[in-house]
Amino acid sequence: MPCLVASIAFFFPRLAMVLLVVFSDYLGRAYDTTVWPLLGFFVLPYTTLAYAFAVNHHGSAQGIYLALVILAVLVDLGVIGGGGRSAKRLNRQPRPAKRH
Repeated sequence: MPCLVASIAFFFPRLAMVLLVVFSDYLGRAYDTTVWPLLGFFVLPYTTLAYAFAVNHHGSAQGIYLALVILAVLVDLGVIGGGGRSAKRLNRQPRPAKRH
């Protein structure tokens, strides 16, 4: 079961967050309020899950767990920035002329 949740979290982090909220108190134990997980759901889902993992397994984000959270931030920023970059690249390419 943990491998299934981990694979869902890797490919579909928002779905994993919804499943964790519905079926467990995993995010509730990591965060004191609902504001940060809700904001993380929309903006930084990998970071939200990584921080919850760090707090639930170590008690805080220190050492290797801090590196995991930083890696999650970089992945989130890459996911956000990558879509805009590819859209700009598609708009710059000249379109072939239509022949009748």
